[in-house]
Amino acid sequence: MGSAFEPKLWVLRVVFLALVAAVLIVALLPLSVAAPRIPGPDVVLCVILAWVLRRPDVLPVTLIVAVVLVEDFLFQRPPGLWTLLVLVGSEVMRRQAYREGETPIAVEFGLVAATLTAMTVAERVLLAIALVPQPAFSAQMLHLLSTLAIYPVVVLASVYLCGVRPRPTDGPRILGMRV
Repeated sequence: MGSAFEPKLWVLRVVFLALVAAVLIVALLPLSVAAPRIPGPDVVLCVILAWVLRRPDVLPVTLIVAVVLVEDFLFQRPPGLWTLLVLVGSEVMRRQAYREGETPIAVEFGLVAATLTAMTVAERVLLAIALVPQPAFSAQMLHLLSTLAIYPVVVLASVYLCGVRPRPTDGPRILGMRV
């Protein structure tokens, strides 16, 4: 069993916060005066899902909620809705990581695609129920596709630049006991 203070965990958490800060600063910079034709990807969400699948112990729930809630406020989304959906999606991915250990990249991409699609559909349904104005369906689908397109790049950067690799396991565990 690991100690309560593992320096590698805290270094990775600081790296995560630095990455999120850099992505948010770039996203908020007025780099163009014209409106973008294709919505950009949600890089922070890709980082969250990639890291939770590889090292579920690095990103605690409170850190994920805090980061995505700050994003909600900065991007003027309904506060808490996307945060809740990201929390549920990341916990589904965390459970998958604990259940299977290292997942083949094709299976991982399929799981992430299904999770992101479910999150997008749930957001549209909940906003429709609340009668909140929504972006165009085509814009939201382009955003989903651009997020899925950037996910493999984020995974490669996470593994090779940040060193977020799955922790070696000594076999499956149930309730902390080796099976």
